[in-house]
Amino acid sequence: MLPRRFLIAALLAAPVSAVAQTAPGPYVSLGAGVGLQQNEVALANPATGRTYNNFWSFGPGFSSQVSIGYALGNGLRAEIEGDFLSNPVRGYGPSSVPRQATGTEQKYGGMVNVMYDVNLGLPVFPYLGVGVGGQVVGQNGFSQAPVGFVFPPGAGASGGQSIGAFAYQAIAGVAWPIAAVPGLSLTAEYRFLGIDAGDAGFVRHAYADTPSGPVQIGVAKTQFVNDFNHSFLLGLRYALSAPPVPPPPVAAPVTAAPAPAPTRTYLVFFDFDRADLNERARQIIAEAAAASARVQLTRIEVNGHTDAAGTPAYNQALSLRRAEAVKGELVRDGVAERDIAVRGLGQTQPLVPTAPGAREPQNRRVEIILR
Repeated sequence: MLPRRFLIAALLAAPVSAVAQTAPGPYVSLGAGVGLQQNEVALANPATGRTYNNFWSFGPGFSSQVSIGYALGNGLRAEIEGDFLSNPVRGYGPSSVPRQATGTEQKYGGMVNVMYDVNLGLPVFPYLGVGVGGQVVGQNGFSQAPVGFVFPPGAGASGGQSIGAFAYQAIAGVAWPIAAVPGLSLTAEYRFLGIDAGDAGFVRHAYADTPSGPVQIGVAKTQFVNDFNHSFLLGLRYALSAPPVPPPPVAAPVTAAPAPAPTRTYLVFFDFDRADLNERARQIIAEAAAASARVQLTRIEVNGHTDAAGTPAYNQALSLRRAEAVKGELVRDGVAERDIAVRGLGQTQPLVPTAPGAREPQNRRVEIILR
């Protein structure tokens, strides 16, 4: 039970101020890779009523998943997952060093996951998740020839009847958005899948290999004391409602003074829901600072604006943060702080009229006006 508590704590510790990388709305994802199954201790209960411990060992195998989910837009995602895991049996027997065996152990089932995307200001986006659900466990083609026990084809379904069990998992991954395809990301992730002790197992029919052919010697229900799986997957995630790539912001002066007088109004544009300055914005602010030193001024107005996405109260605060960021850069470029007047106008004065709640890159701006 420790892995569940540890991953839930890690998920809750993620910064609540992080911004979701996955666009709000539905998405699909898939992944495939290498699956490692920990060695198991199985409690065998034959038809005779005897109980004893057996040890199973496994080799690297295959792991895959496909999910359908919905992103809420605040970093949280919820999804439904289907998965399939398969690992070859390498050894089996009543010893911590089991004898050589062959066959495969397979699992498939469904999980309900809660995920959290984190924006750390990097070109990649980490995410964490936890999930619960059910898994069906079974074995196929088991054979332990050195001691004469086999599951012959056609007898006992070559491995027996599978049994469903409660399962839980923890997920940690990272996504790389593909700029050329809005909404599409490459993913790399680790998944820990555990199945509750005593639930996981399967019914198997034991046969002895005799000169006249296989003879059934008993029926057993194998229940695992532990069933832990580790998957390392590469995959894709696609947000179905991702917006198209907006045109790059262009700083265009609203008015221009007659030559050779410098431009008196400057526009600085911002990304959606952001108040930080990119390189182009710093260039425009530097031009405004240089122009303010060449003309006679009474004051410099710095007015922040937003588009219509979000609530009026949130947009008012965001527009003021944008204006303060521009003011700080003007001061660093040599403009006296006492000459600068800052206002946040929110969404009240759009440059381009839009419908309520619409995103518009040219409305996400700060105006620098030299008076």
